Amino acid sequence: MKGLVIKSTGTSYGVHFEDGTTAECHVKGNFRIRGIRSTNPVAIGDYVEVTTLDDGTHWITEVHDRKNYIVRRSTNLSYASHILAANVDMAALIVTLRHPETSTTFIDRFLATCEAYRVPACLIFNKVDLLTEDELQELSALRQLYESLDYPTYAISALTLASSPDNLLTSSPIASIFEGKVTLLSGNSGVGKSTLLNAILGKDIARTGAISSAHHKGMHTTTFSEMYPLKHGSEWCSVVQNGSALNHDVQRSWIIDTPGIKGFGLLDIEKEEVGHYFREIFEVARDCRYSNCIHMNEPGCAVNQAVIDGRIALSRYESYLSILDDTTEGKYR
Repeated sequence: MKGLVIKSTGTSYGVHFEDGTTAECHVKGNFRIRGIRSTNPVAIGDYVEVTTLDDGTHWITEVHDRKNYIVRRSTNLSYASHILAANVDMAALIVTLRHPETSTTFIDRFLATCEAYRVPACLIFNKVDLLTEDELQELSALRQLYESLDYPTYAISALTLASSPDNLLTSSPIASIFEGKVTLLSGNSGVGKSTLLNAILGKDIARTGAISSAHHKGMHTTTFSEMYPLKHGSEWCSVVQNGSALNHDVQRSWIIDTPGIKGFGLLDIEKEEVGHYFREIFEVARDCRYSNCIHMNEPGCAVNQAVIDGRIALSRYESYLSILDDTTEGKYR
């Protein structure tokens, strides 16, 4: 029986089936290590085959091919990666300039990861109602930078949206992020991801938490990943279309909530490839003297000259170097 993985607790998976039912499913121990270098060979958004045994338990026996997936570095050093989600149409990073601060390095690592795994990405700048005039100017500059690279950006106050009587998916500019898509919501702890999710769903699904006054960082409230269908008018969106099998082409709106992420790293890539995942560096690098240039101190490096000329933002170049350092030292390999 074919189904869609919509929940992961680390020990079991919630699978949504074509008939609208959901069941708790498990995987065999040998399935976990069968040629898969990941802490979770089954991920949110996966289409899977499920077998039900005589005792009523449900077991995942096969994971169907993914159109894409997005990963982060695993905290378990015996594995290379942790798959955040599969079959994603859009990855939306929630960013805050303050309370807490999301670094540009984190933003760029997230975007580079999306580029590497062929996942379209956008940035949602939250808590704009808390910013000073100077900070609003900083926000404007950041949005201009990323929009110049063709990454859509949005500026919102999730708290204000949550208290609005209007339907968020029809009244807010961010509606286009979610309509007819499977969207991954990600971000550091404390950026307001749970508040935004509650506003989108129109109900209190996710717990919200306070910001640590000592460190100005968020405290984790989401402990596992879950996938929610979004409302269309008065009806819940379903993966079932005219009784047909689940597939990647059905029009659906789902949102994937993930625990707060501390960092991203590119996995299993050569240092010469890192620049491929920075759009402006990849474009300018065509004019480098050497085809294997890594854009550090090589003579005739067009990227270095573009940084000097201001055609490539220094913050983006520094993020590129930080990932290059990870790759060189083998931290993510």
